[in-house]
Amino acid sequence: MRETRVGETRVALTPDAVKTLVADGFEVQVQSGAGTASHFTDESYRTAGASVVDSPSGDATFRVNAPTIEEARAVPEGTLHLSFLSPVLSADVVKVLVERKVTVVSFDLVPRISRAQYMDALSSQATVSGYRAALAGATYFDRFFPLLTTAAGTIRPAKVLVMGVGVAGLQAISTARRLGAKVRAYDVRSAAKEEAESAGAVFVKLGVTADAAGGYARELTAEERAEQQAALAGEVANADIVITTAAVPGRKAPILLTQVMVEGMGEGSIVIDMAADGGGNCELTKAGEVIEHNGVRIVGLSNPPAQMGAHASFMYANNVLKLFGLFGAKGQIAPDWNDEVVVGSTVTVGGKVNHAPTAEALGVSHEPIVAPAKEAE
Repeated sequence: MRETRVGETRVALTPDAVKTLVADGFEVQVQSGAGTASHFTDESYRTAGASVVDSPSGDATFRVNAPTIEEARAVPEGTLHLSFLSPVLSADVVKVLVERKVTVVSFDLVPRISRAQYMDALSSQATVSGYRAALAGATYFDRFFPLLTTAAGTIRPAKVLVMGVGVAGLQAISTARRLGAKVRAYDVRSAAKEEAESAGAVFVKLGVTADAAGGYARELTAEERAEQQAALAGEVANADIVITTAAVPGRKAPILLTQVMVEGMGEGSIVIDMAADGGGNCELTKAGEVIEHNGVRIVGLSNPPAQMGAHASFMYANNVLKLFGLFGAKGQIAPDWNDEVVVGSTVTVGGKVNHAPTAEALGVSHEPIVAPAKEAE
């Protein structure tokens, strides 16, 4: 399907992905112009075996972003829909899809387990976002990133602070290092120290940790958050560029940079807020805008993966193929309801809401998926 989000350049299926589906027995329809912004022509889809049509209609619909309410009403009843839905935030869209008995699958809900890495679109797109965030820092900063020794004098390297050492943060660290900056990194997870150092950053220890099961972070208490921000103030003030990457799928991004912390930064410093679409990690961030406060520019990156449509689409399409492979094969839709990835990523089936937080948001009963009993051999 052609994406309708303003500024979106990605497409859910590349021609190579289409070729894979066709080889597996599926008939593929691609909406005319769907891949244009990613430099995939209609002709390249035809060559891959797809039919290029104005209004695709089939047993499964693949998108990058959630459909609008109007687009949701056009999804064929009883079919499968796969996208970055963020169902709790798109409850009005989910309600329409429930009424149409659509099986809704969201990449936001794919379990973070080893065997699901190949279908983890959150991580693949975060890789793009981290890369673009570092490049944005170099673009908006009006000084060099690397150390330069020239006849005109010696220029010290830029000092970059990366806040959040997840997939995006690690890519931001690596990219800033490749550009020659001195990089420091902070994360509330103690396990992030080794990861940050392996990417080339000096890890900042503040004495505030929020380790949770599985290597993830729990939410800080108000007291811990205040302690964290007080300890971070000096690190932020010493940085030329601060890159924040703490995005939480389906929820508002946590505030890491307060106005007071920004006011402690030097004239000409930059904040690159990668979580702008989720409300921002900085109190002053405005998504899609560059604002200036006391000589500091705050860049609210909006949909950074769309700045690299071709490769972001390539990665996303591979995730689509891997996840869809659990829902259908050999030209047939046949979800394996005994698979924890299938169950975990499914929001609704047959008019019932299977994802508890979404059911709560809609004010309807939660209907867990019950796998059919396996036949005895």
